[in-house]
Amino acid sequence: MSLRPLAGKTALVTGGAKRIGRAIALDLAQKGASVAITYLGSQIEAEQTVRDIAAFDVDALAICCDLHEPASIEAMVAEVAGEFDRLDLLVNNAGMFESIALEEITPELWDRMFATNTRAPFLVARAAHPHLKLVQGRIVNIGSLGGLHPWATHGHYCTSKAALHMLSETMAKAWAPEISVNCVAPGMIVQGEVEEAYEHFARKTPMQRNGTAADVASAVLYFATAPHFITGQLLTVDGGLGL
Repeated sequence: MSLRPLAGKTALVTGGAKRIGRAIALDLAQKGASVAITYLGSQIEAEQTVRDIAAFDVDALAICCDLHEPASIEAMVAEVAGEFDRLDLLVNNAGMFESIALEEITPELWDRMFATNTRAPFLVARAAHPHLKLVQGRIVNIGSLGGLHPWATHGHYCTSKAALHMLSETMAKAWAPEISVNCVAPGMIVQGEVEEAYEHFARKTPMQRNGTAADVASAVLYFATAPHFITGQLLTVDGGLGL
């Protein structure tokens, strides 16, 4: 199997400057894809990630984009397609996470969560659709174990991710056969120093550890390189925590 199975392909990773998004972008670049990332308030991190992507001898691009604004999204996708002449893979990674008691969630907090976690992936995918359709491209949405299991202090987050899971299935059905659409649902993912609360989750996990950004990136890579026939699937990356 080729060590660079994505050579000649172009990927767009929203929220790719930091954390899981950065790991996904770097993994795709290592496998040969040219990669564009979006950022909003993380310009310094985005510039560093672009340098690290380019170190894999592929093209790299960072674009400031407000994913709450349709016009900003349309302009961003057009810039990516124009710069790279094609778009093969969209990874809707950008997301919002928040812990708050259910009864304290305001309409504004609810709407902001859905605007980021559900509405934005739809708008980016809609803008990318004609470009992906031309090349029989792929979409990978980043959902969450919280979209499958109710977390009492994350009601708006869990509901927004559950909606994204359904959106992924709807996209898969609506945009077949040209575009495959799948979803990766991470569980407890940690980076850097691990707090005691996270150790508690590790002990509850059958695989006896929490997940890493690299675990999520590997799942995205699977859908990026798997047979195009695989679509509408949800892959949890949780070490068995949700069992």
